[in-house]
Amino acid sequence: MKTVYGEMCISDCAVRKWVRILKGEDPRETILRDRKRSGRPLSASVRAHREKVDCMIRANRRVKQKEIANAVGISKERVHHIDTTVLGYRKVTARWVPRQLTVEMKAQRKDMCTQLLELSTVFILA
Repeated sequence: MKTVYGEMCISDCAVRKWVRILKGEDPRETILRDRKRSGRPLSASVRAHREKVDCMIRANRRVKQKEIANAVGISKERVHHIDTTVLGYRKVTARWVPRQLTVEMKAQRKDMCTQLLELSTVFILA
């Protein structure tokens, strides 16, 4: 533009700023994220899908995400999101394991530890 209009020409930055002002946007605010837009709602994370995924994992701890996705009818990415974020599972040695122990699991561990402790005292005394 400076070659055509000379030194009295405004900069590209100023033109862009004016365009934002005329559109009703504040030029001092920088928007780093996408704005909300209408579109298809997320239907893959509904309660029914979460319950199906949880039921499949509890039935078979070695089930793969691909198998779950095919059975439930949602994408592998949504299955991964439900498994890790919503339900709190993680994969340990090819098995789905809950991130936190349930009350039943804690009681079972306590029983096993007391049995081992009793057995170890019997072996030590013998």
